[in-house]
Amino acid sequence: MKLLFALVCVVSIAILSSWTVLASSDFNVLDYGAIGNGKVDDSEAFLKAWNDVCGATEDSPTLHAPIGKTYLLNPLKFQGPCKSKQVNFNLSGTIMAPSKDEWPSDSEDKWVQFFNIEGLNLKGGGQFDGEGSFWWKDCYHKQCKRPTALFFHNCNQLQVKEMKHINSGRNHISINDSNDVIISNIHISAPEESPNTHGIDISKSNNVLIQDSFIATGDDCIAINNGSSNINIIGVTCGPGHGISIGSLGKDGEYNIVENVYVSKCLLRGTQNGVRIKTWQSGHGYARNITFEKITLKNAKNPIIIDQYYTSFAYSRKNKGMNIKVSDVIYREVNGTSANEDVITLNCSGAHCTNIILDNVNIKTTDPGKEAKAICQNVDGKSLSVVPTVPCLS
Repeated sequence: MKLLFALVCVVSIAILSSWTVLASSDFNVLDYGAIGNGKVDDSEAFLKAWNDVCGATEDSPTLHAPIGKTYLLNPLKFQGPCKSKQVNFNLSGTIMAPSKDEWPSDSEDKWVQFFNIEGLNLKGGGQFDGEGSFWWKDCYHKQCKRPTALFFHNCNQLQVKEMKHINSGRNHISINDSNDVIISNIHISAPEESPNTHGIDISKSNNVLIQDSFIATGDDCIAINNGSSNINIIGVTCGPGHGISIGSLGKDGEYNIVENVYVSKCLLRGTQNGVRIKTWQSGHGYARNITFEKITLKNAKNPIIIDQYYTSFAYSRKNKGMNIKVSDVIYREVNGTSANEDVITLNCSGAHCTNIILDNVNIKTTDPGKEAKAICQNVDGKSLSVVPTVPCLS
């Protein structure tokens, strides 16, 4: 009897142990063969771990990439849809891109991609290193397909938080065709001279919140592109870089739209532009319902700018006479200093920018010998307590 009881216990423990393994919702890339020495390609281990995470039926399965390791990854795609309503990618270590000389194919223009994943939560305090310096040097004066570091496509209810992203070959983070996105407490950095290294690029997405983050790059800190709506940017420090931009819109005569953008409590320091709307000639569509509020500027060039002549000539004349319509734009409590004399530039096309409101704006030059100026054309709207005076607004 004792022997039978012992045997039953052993079998029961084995079964329970098996269930525990099968039911585990944590998947560590080291258990799948990742080395994490920054030299051996760990792509296969990450993809195997991801496949198990994505196929898990438990709530919130998690891929773990532990701290203290540097994981070399070639271009790869983490693919959904997944079985769980929420999946976690917990990066505590560093993920590193191959150098340009080791890049597998000229046709690969994205490094780490996330496709068709609902409820993706990317967190862990780790770092993505795009090894961009190899690309900047070789591609500065010639055409190269420099890679975007992180590309999210059709990832609804996405969260990216407490991460660091450095030295992408091109865009650091691109959000495409994704809704209900929160990006918070992230740090993005690349040298000021690094070409086209946007911080966050948004397109064809709705309900996006970017908050409490630091972005320093060689191009736009945040660029809001075609098809984007209900975009909120709050508490972002930008600089160096090209500022926070709507557009560019209407390239090659395209129909582009952006609407319902709210930018608040942001600091722009040492940037080439402050808050900017830029459109191409001959494009058509609209940019409307945009608010820039409680913006602080420190030695920023072109602090407030609407530029509807973003290019010196239009690549497409098929829609000549048509323009991106800019309307219902508010600049409220925008204050600080400019490195240029022209601190407000409202350079609108013959279609006119309408209902442009400047309310409680005060921008001075950093050079006490130079007087701040405002330039405007084809603008309808009003100004309330604005320094310098905007001549074409009442």
